[in-house]
Amino acid sequence: MAINTITSVHQGGMNFKALAEGHNITIDLDKKAGGTNAGPGPKVLMLVSLAGCTGLDVVSLLKKMKVGFSDFTIRIDASLTKVHPVIYDDVTITYSIKVDKAHEPKVRKAVSLSQDKYCGVSAMFRSFAKLSNKIVFLTTSPQPLSREQRRATLSG
Repeated sequence: MAINTITSVHQGGMNFKALAEGHNITIDLDKKAGGTNAGPGPKVLMLVSLAGCTGLDVVSLLKKMKVGFSDFTIRIDASLTKVHPVIYDDVTITYSIKVDKAHEPKVRKAVSLSQDKYCGVSAMFRSFAKLSNKIVFLTTSPQPLSREQRRATLSG
């Protein structure tokens, strides 16, 4: 069984510095909550972890499927409960990606495999929140026709 360990050191106020696998991460609260906004709060970092986990899965799977893509982004919208402990209860992951239309089914499969089989962070989220996802396929904007192309089209 693998064990992950981090160390979090109080820096003053509501600010902590966490050391995770050799990387420093500043955790803080916004000014309304008594922090200095020197870094994201812990709940937001959970969303960052979710996006990173599923994103890495999808990229790895698309590479294995030999699918070229660009402009891949993940947006997560998550609502919080109003009672303590305040937790996420409804989370939507939106994958936006530019890919040839012929490869759209492979993207759907990669997202499905990430969500249903590989992404451990998604599995953890499912234990306390409704988790859903959608895929937005981006298209390339058609380039304006040149003067010669317009003439050819009109005379053709």
